[in-house]
Amino acid sequence: MIGRLTAMRFGLPACRVHPCVCMSFLFALSTAISILASRGFSQETPPPATSEPSPTADSVEQAETIQHAAIAGVERFLQRFCLECHQGDQAEGERDFQLFQLPIVSPADFITAAEIIDQVTLKTMPPEDAEQPDDEQRIALVSDLRQHIQAAREQLASTGGRTVMRRLSNREYENTLATLFGRRVDTLGLTADFPKENTSDHLDTIGDALVTSGFLLDQYFQAASRLVETRLGKPDTQPQSWHFTDNFQQYEELSGAHRSVLKNQFLCLYEQPNTDTRQGGYGHIEDFLQGVPVSGLYDIEVHAQAMHRDTHYDPEFFRIDLSEPFQLAIVPGDVRKGHIHYPQAIEPILGVTVVPDEQPEWLRFRVWLEAGQTPRFIFPNGPYESRESVIRLNKRYAEEFEKPDTGVRRAALLREGKLPHIRIGEVKIEGPVAEPGGSREEIAVFGEGGFDPERAVEQLQQFALRAFRRPPSEEDRSRITAFYQQRLAKEASPRQAALDTVKLILCSPSFLYLSEITPEDEPHLGPYDLASRLSYALWAAPPDQQLLQAAESGELVAEATGDEPSGLAGQVERLLQDERSNQFVSGFLDAWLNLRDIGSFPPPRKSVTEYYSQNLPESMKGETRYFFRHLLDENGPVTDFLDADYTFVDKYLAMLYDLPEQDTLRLADGFQRVQLTSRDRRGGVLGMSGVLTVSANGVETSPVMRGVWVSENILGIKPPPPPDEVPAIDADVSGATTIREKLARHSEDRACYVCHRSIDPLGYALETFDPIGRWREKYPTGTSGGGGAKVDSSGKLPSGETYDDFQSFKRVLLETRSDRFTRHLIEKLLAYTTGRRMEVADRFEIDQILEQVQADGHGLRTLVHQVCASEIFRSR
Repeated sequence: MIGRLTAMRFGLPACRVHPCVCMSFLFALSTAISILASRGFSQETPPPATSEPSPTADSVEQAETIQHAAIAGVERFLQRFCLECHQGDQAEGERDFQLFQLPIVSPADFITAAEIIDQVTLKTMPPEDAEQPDDEQRIALVSDLRQHIQAAREQLASTGGRTVMRRLSNREYENTLATLFGRRVDTLGLTADFPKENTSDHLDTIGDALVTSGFLLDQYFQAASRLVETRLGKPDTQPQSWHFTDNFQQYEELSGAHRSVLKNQFLCLYEQPNTDTRQGGYGHIEDFLQGVPVSGLYDIEVHAQAMHRDTHYDPEFFRIDLSEPFQLAIVPGDVRKGHIHYPQAIEPILGVTVVPDEQPEWLRFRVWLEAGQTPRFIFPNGPYESRESVIRLNKRYAEEFEKPDTGVRRAALLREGKLPHIRIGEVKIEGPVAEPGGSREEIAVFGEGGFDPERAVEQLQQFALRAFRRPPSEEDRSRITAFYQQRLAKEASPRQAALDTVKLILCSPSFLYLSEITPEDEPHLGPYDLASRLSYALWAAPPDQQLLQAAESGELVAEATGDEPSGLAGQVERLLQDERSNQFVSGFLDAWLNLRDIGSFPPPRKSVTEYYSQNLPESMKGETRYFFRHLLDENGPVTDFLDADYTFVDKYLAMLYDLPEQDTLRLADGFQRVQLTSRDRRGGVLGMSGVLTVSANGVETSPVMRGVWVSENILGIKPPPPPDEVPAIDADVSGATTIREKLARHSEDRACYVCHRSIDPLGYALETFDPIGRWREKYPTGTSGGGGAKVDSSGKLPSGETYDDFQSFKRVLLETRSDRFTRHLIEKLLAYTTGRRMEVADRFEIDQILEQVQADGHGLRTLVHQVCASEIFRSR
């Protein structure tokens, strides 16, 4: 009740953890907010900027002259064409342009400027019976107003060159908890109900975008309580064993046939889990729906066999490669969370193995299950859409069965047919498995030997050091000690008091936020703050013991001496060599290339079945990650992102790209480097299916959409948004009119042409790829089969360069835009690692980094080192 009232007082949702934890967190949070407010920090008021060298008087005078000329041009336009109807109390549409001022300093002027652009672009204003501006006048007005809008946007988004104190992103939060507790936490789904993360230019690390709502605070309370009680508060439980040999219930539509033919003696998997009809994609144990009694490690043995992988049925019916061994995997299931035969929000793969063909064998897994979870079996490389394949089998192979005139039923297929599937006859479960010396969580939180009541406060202080990523302050220590003693006084056991204190620590602003302890008058981050920034940049996780020791000793901020690199450079190299840096690779690529959005516009299942049957989104992301990792490890040139004669593919991508390796690669080979030729029509990120998928809408492609993507993510130029009232361009090219012709007509309007002449040529070259990155020579027609209009992938850039096709387009980028691309990559990496957007004042140092990267062969590892060594990275 106290916790609920306290939350209500602060305007937060009531939490469902111990009230003392709630009150202590709110006290700590309010204290932190007060301190930050007193220092000038807030989400609304960015911290003051550090002083920068003043620009010269000549440059200031020149900029002011240009600005005054632009303002005067806008004023002349409005005076001549608009004020007659839009001024004073009788202004039409309540739009009084006499009140409109430049430069834009208010939201009202911002809105007015955007409305003027919309109306002038559409030629709806001035009205038909009024004097009309010519094209040059309209273009000049639109251009000037867009410049003012962009300047206003930058001013409103500016943080004064400082990183706004930010909270951990959801992925960083889970990574941090996994590190602190020594084991994966994705089986708990701690962030499943968290609000969707706000991003800024696809970055999920920008401080002022990572808002903290009352609902999120409540979720933090619940997550901390659930994690601590589930992993550390579970009762001592002796290992148990279960053995299941029958009553294997199938999905409803299959249950009759299985009961009739197999007497429920076997659990069968007929399809992969990623299907539309849900027929045999998940296999569960009907007599174990209650799940395991406590969270822990469990040994699972499965007596299984791959059935009819040598079937004579047409493999096209199943849409899989039957030459590949069948795979069996385990995911958790929970009847409290949804239908046991359907996908659930929490189902990470816990283990996977290959199933034998000749005869049943015992397959062994050791997996982690949370209390109440039951193992479910899946067939990752199984047939796609079991129902459809059965229907097609009924039609083609009916004569092979008894009484063919009655039609083939699934029961007949089970008795007489050769339907490929996995058959499980027995399942054994044993656990929880004892961990000698204590569980990983126990050791990670309390140290070797586990919890010791005699050393409880000391152990909690040590845990706080790791959780806060710095030594606890005296105030922290006092609060932790007082809270622990308070819980003891309330007759909690020493262990429960310690667990409640761990929850308190996990709800502290010092844990949830990358808060800085560097003194306000210090321009550079102190060693502990620098250690946190570095570890979250390159690991998306807290500093390890070695990095914390480097911070404590001062080594981290030591300058280079002689041939010895600086302490920071040495730590950057060590972190990059660690496999945890794969978190940096995936996190940065999700942001830079927006790969996080793959799947947001999925293609139709009927027309692009391989996207689903082969789980292509994972392969697409894998290609970019392996490519980036290769350049990072080898210090390869970042210009390879623009064009390269190699890439990394698995079997599925080799098939999608029609590479010769599709005939030799096996699923077990994973990703392999392959050489490309001009015939392969790939090379660089623009030829990667992940990029081509995320820059399309799932149904069709658009030169505008892909052109904007190239402009923003490759060249770092953000085109102005289209006027709100301009209708979208129909991308349907069936018939005689191509999308290029439609864009040409659309761009006949000079105001539209100003933007489209820069955007469209960047997208035309990618039109030879369909919405999931397959090569095409013609556009699809409205009906199946045949071909539509021929794809024209030539173009001319506004600067005059021309290209004939995708390959020559990449050459143009490489020869004329490689420095711009490298500079953009530096800016993107700086924003990702520092948690703030780059601003005008940062340009000089970005240019310096660019020069150093160029001098070292454009190496990606060099770029990362230079970014981490920069003043921008090391500053508050």
